[in-house]
Amino acid sequence: MEKKTRFPSPTLKASVPWNAGKVVGAKRALKEKHVWAIRFWLGSEQRVRDKALFDLALDSKLRGCDLVSLRIGDIVTSGQVRHRAMVVQ
Repeated sequence: MEKKTRFPSPTLKASVPWNAGKVVGAKRALKEKHVWAIRFWLGSEQRVRDKALFDLALDSKLRGCDLVSLRIGDIVTSGQVRHRAMVVQ
């Protein structure tokens, strides 16, 4: 039985990883002065929805994907904001 050996093809190039030379991992947490600056800017620009999502994200510590998947029924009952809501991650 003949043994086949593999030789690299001259047409194939070594691929470079997408994150080569980049810092990977979690980002640093926002400092308190940055949080208040974002809140102030969102309030002054009258971006009520964005400010509500920002505040909810900070207060609930939800991930972004969980935050955007929330529905009105998860947060509001009979026109009143719920004091507690259950979110399954």
